[in-house]
Amino acid sequence: MPTKSELRQQLRALRRLHVEAQPDRIRALLFHRPPAPVLDLIEPGAVIGLYHASRHEAPASAYAGFFAERGHRVALPHFATRTAPMTFRAHTDPFGASDLVPGPFGLRQPAGEPEELVPDVLFLPLVGFTETCERLGQGGGHYDRWLAEHPGRLTIGLAWDAQLIEPPSALPLEPHDARLDAVVTPTRIYRAPRQ
Repeated sequence: MPTKSELRQQLRALRRLHVEAQPDRIRALLFHRPPAPVLDLIEPGAVIGLYHASRHEAPASAYAGFFAERGHRVALPHFATRTAPMTFRAHTDPFGASDLVPGPFGLRQPAGEPEELVPDVLFLPLVGFTETCERLGQGGGHYDRWLAEHPGRLTIGLAWDAQLIEPPSALPLEPHDARLDAVVTPTRIYRAPRQ
C-alpha cells in the first residue's frame, strides 16, 4: 500500500493532467454553484468557510459570490505566519477578490486583520478522497487541527473526479484524520456513511 506522501505525489500528477486536459470554457462552467442537495444542508445565515484555489484545485471562487448573494458571510483561511495556526477571516470582496493578498504559503488570503469568523459550513480543498468521504489533504494538518478545535461543523470537500482514491482502503488513515460529511465533484455528490 502506498504511503500518504506517495499517494499525494500520484494524485497531484493525476489532478494536474485532468485539469490541463479541460478547455478553459468548460472549466469555467464547473463549480459555478453548489448543487441543490448540498444547499439543503446549509442553514440560512450560516457562516461559509471557503478557500482560494491554487491552479489545479477545484475552484471555490464562484461559491463565494453565490453565498454572498444569498446573505451569508464568507470567510477564507488566514495564516499570520508559516508557523501560526490557521484561522478564518472575513472575505469582504467575494466578487472581485480585491481584498486578497499572498499569504505565507503563497495562497491568497484576506489582507491585513479583517474580522475573524468561525465557519458553520466549511468547503475544503483536497488532494484525494474516498467514496466514504475520507480526505487526503496537503499534509500540513491545518484543517484537521482546526476541525478538532471546532467540532460540529458541516464539512464538504470540492474535488475533481480524478482525485477519487479506489479502493477506499488504499488511503492509510490516522486517528487525527477528519472524515468529511460530503464531497462534491463535477459529476457526483459523495456522502459519508451515517454514524
